[in-house]
Amino acid sequence: MTTAESAAAQPARSPRLYALEVVPGGVHRIDPDDGTVTDIALGVTEAPDGIVVDETEGYAYITLMGTPDTPPQPGTEPPFTHRNGSVQRVPLSGGAPQIVVPRGTFTTGKQLTTDPATGRLYWCDREGRGVYRAERDGSGLTALVLTAGHGPTRAEEECVGIAVDTAHGWLYWTQKGPSDGGRGRILRARLELPAGTPPDDRDDIETLWDGLPEPIDLELDPNGQVLYWTDRGAGPLGNTLNRAPVPPPGRRGDPPTIIAGDFHEAIGLAVDHANGSAYVSDLSGAVYEITLADGNKWLVTKFPGPATGLALVR
Repeated sequence: MTTAESAAAQPARSPRLYALEVVPGGVHRIDPDDGTVTDIALGVTEAPDGIVVDETEGYAYITLMGTPDTPPQPGTEPPFTHRNGSVQRVPLSGGAPQIVVPRGTFTTGKQLTTDPATGRLYWCDREGRGVYRAERDGSGLTALVLTAGHGPTRAEEECVGIAVDTAHGWLYWTQKGPSDGGRGRILRARLELPAGTPPDDRDDIETLWDGLPEPIDLELDPNGQVLYWTDRGAGPLGNTLNRAPVPPPGRRGDPPTIIAGDFHEAIGLAVDHANGSAYVSDLSGAVYEITLADGNKWLVTKFPGPATGLALVR
């Protein structure tokens, strides 16, 4: 048997789903087929939110919102206004988290994504109101967008979800707006800062969608043509999984399609494009699988605490 024939004879490897539990704080691996959960790290006490997994390297990279201003109470999210967010990495084989981007470099780490070709990490800072990039070792920290002072209210400046299209050179992010406020937006700018332009004075930012309930995490399809996002705002338009075609430069986005709803404050998102499904986590601790074609959803697993970021690895 040739090498190619041998490879073709191998069964396709099942996807692995990774999830974060924000309180009491944990990094977990889920078997999507049967919902079995394997704990990778427990006692991650600084409110993990965004996750990128590199199984070859053997690490999960996570953003942390930091220590909240007040102790968490059931059913509510405490404020995170102190500048104590960080990026850390957790060995998939187990072990203590390791600092990548030090605590206090930014305020509140939210969704995290990566460019696999370069290893660069990209994330949003909600209360710090910005979008950042760094190399995988934490060097080269760069603020790409700073939104403070550019919105009608502070809440409308808060950046949460992020997606990057390195092939076409685009950066996408959400600004969620006030809770259930109907003033959320999804924006786009060039991935690289224009020469001589500071991150708080960019003139290449486009608003693609506005008037959204409260958009959170983002994901692009592999060709950068379709954008998916979760929304934790009030129903019927919020607490949903959404999708819409990415508009051409200079154009607004068409009204999104709601794929599925009735989540309990939808947060994390991972799309299995090969399988035609998506995974959504919410603040009840539930992780769901949704069929993209018809919106059918079913519970994969449920954590005791609120679930945040998701990452899918094939």
